[in-house]
Amino acid sequence: MRALSFCSIGFLAALLAVSPDVASAQMKLSPKATAPGGTETRYFTSIDGLMDGNADVILKETRQGKTVTSAVLDVCYPAAKNSDRKDRFVVNLTVAGQLLSGTTQSLGDKAPVTVKLTRKQTNDTFEFRGQISIGGNVTEVASPDNSDLSEKEFLDNQTSDDGITPQPKDFTEVSPEAIAVKVKLEAATDFLKSLKGQDVEVTLASLSVGCDALRAGEQTINMSVDPERASALIAKFKAMPGVTAAGWTAGMMEMDRTIRFSAADWRDGDKISRDRLAGTVANVLARTLAAKTVSQSFNPVTGKLKVLLKRPNQDFPALELTDTIEVAGLVSTDKPGSSDRLLLWVGSPAITTADESTGAKLNLSDEASADEEGDQTDDNGAIEALAKELKGQRWDADKSVWK
Repeated sequence: MRALSFCSIGFLAALLAVSPDVASAQMKLSPKATAPGGTETRYFTSIDGLMDGNADVILKETRQGKTVTSAVLDVCYPAAKNSDRKDRFVVNLTVAGQLLSGTTQSLGDKAPVTVKLTRKQTNDTFEFRGQISIGGNVTEVASPDNSDLSEKEFLDNQTSDDGITPQPKDFTEVSPEAIAVKVKLEAATDFLKSLKGQDVEVTLASLSVGCDALRAGEQTINMSVDPERASALIAKFKAMPGVTAAGWTAGMMEMDRTIRFSAADWRDGDKISRDRLAGTVANVLARTLAAKTVSQSFNPVTGKLKVLLKRPNQDFPALELTDTIEVAGLVSTDKPGSSDRLLLWVGSPAITTADESTGAKLNLSDEASADEEGDQTDDNGAIEALAKELKGQRWDADKSVWK
């Protein structure tokens, strides 16, 4: 079985639930050294044989010397086979010699849970055998050669970074269109419903409530918005029920394809002159890619720029095939709020080829190798040409400065 992932430190509140029916009771962890024969806490972060290897398991034991005095089993697992939805149970186990047993119900589906495990220690390794029943499903457990962790080792492996930066000094490490909200699970449904009909694009993957979120009791929702509306939306979200954090996060902007330039020549009042800037970008792309501009437009929800161009395909000129080139872009101030500098990010060209000649058409399939696809997306110096046109700066990744 694969190693099962550690989870965010927020789940620790649930592990010491006094009652197995309580989802998240409080506990305090102290990584202090334990005197020989004294009380200590140890952890197992995987037990083979659960849900075809898809369960995320944490077994917490309190020991007096080598004797287990109490144990808590926390299992997060797919709610149904091949489902991304997770359920979880936390059960306080009764210790009777080598036998660990207990009953509870799952926190989501309220399915009855019964645990019966035999624990055997050989030197520094531990073996677990027995059964775990969830509803009508019985899982046989046969897990030899397990190693435990000290409390300090366990804590050192926890991660709590949600990727949210509430007040970034600039947009060099977070993206101006990418925002994220951390919301308590009990408020997540109402929060997401409030986004219906709004000019925000929710990242589908962030709707999945994983084991980290279940244990922390909070879910992080990622969204794309027009950079010009991001600050106002973040302020609005911070005031909504159940929201514990909101800010910018990583997104589409990559610094090696980003240009910083003066805003003075690209403003109409207090607004960025987007249409004029888009025209300039399209003209430079047409020149560097030897193509003709078809259209340029901004997505009203995300503020993303899309430039479409066409050119004759040169692989077999006599066939009169046509390359359609799509290039994405993003325009923003170089930091939240007003600024005298703008950022322009331009993505790699995506090229498709079709027969657009008159008469009968040649049907084409695109099965290019990885190397050929890499050659296909070469922008022919478009970023450098745009930097020159805009009198802008490129990012020096080695020194982390604009040059």
